[in-house]
Amino acid sequence: MTQGSRDSLRVRLARYRQIKLTVIGRKTGRTISIPVWFVLEGEKLYLLPVKGSDTQWYKNMLKNRSVRIDARGAEAGFRATPITEAKPVNAVIEKFREKYGAKDVKKYYSKFDVAVVIELG
Repeated sequence: MTQGSRDSLRVRLARYRQIKLTVIGRKTGRTISIPVWFVLEGEKLYLLPVKGSDTQWYKNMLKNRSVRIDARGAEAGFRATPITEAKPVNAVIEKFREKYGAKDVKKYYSKFDVAVVIELG
């Protein structure tokens, strides 16, 4: 990926509240895209699966760590890393509450046992 397209992706990530995440289906091998909320902090992009470890895209990502991020047309491929320890997961939950509001996080998210980090750099 070129530096220009990486910068373009960063600019859009800073501007938007939702991105399109694309993962590879663990059984079908097909690409699956889903809109997700995210938190951008420096070179790290954090994702919080809405049903925690029961979330389908999270299960797919465990099998194939290659994911694509699309922020309204600026897109790139990355390698995702699961976060499973309670303390770092709680830190991500707090970041989501700060960005989206504790009420909405409580409303849309039902299980808080995992998170995902993507290194953009």
